[in-house]
Amino acid sequence: MKNLIRILLIVVLVFLLSFTLKAQEQYAKLEPNTNVQAKGLIHKLNETKDTLILQSDKKINYLYSINKDYGRDFDVYVDTTFYKFPLNKLPKGKHVLVAVQSPKRIVFVVRILKEIPKEEPIEIPSEAIVANESKKVVVTENN
Repeated sequence: MKNLIRILLIVVLVFLLSFTLKAQEQYAKLEPNTNVQAKGLIHKLNETKDTLILQSDKKINYLYSINKDYGRDFDVYVDTTFYKFPLNKLPKGKHVLVAVQSPKRIVFVVRILKEIPKEEPIEIPSEAIVANESKKVVVTENN
């Protein structure tokens, strides 16, 4: 009987804790390419899940997204071995991304679960801007 009460208490505690503990909210989910030929490209999300990180030994030429109408949502010329793509540029939904490493094309899926807050641009007060006066040049004719 004592064991039954202990087990019941543990189940109730776990049940209550599951409602009170919340994991960090996820903005996106990555479905990586598991093909053996795609192992050369490391594609992952950062800890806050708001930036896609691409890393490879070979140069990554392009990164683009294909929409449901087979058009491109964005097309980025990368031309480096390490690249970070901010996911706040993508709307909520499923995005099929293609990383081009000539002649390979590595396809993977990023699902945007929530709208990712965009960073506000820093405004410079207009009083801090100083205009320079242009210099006048006098041209004379010499005969």
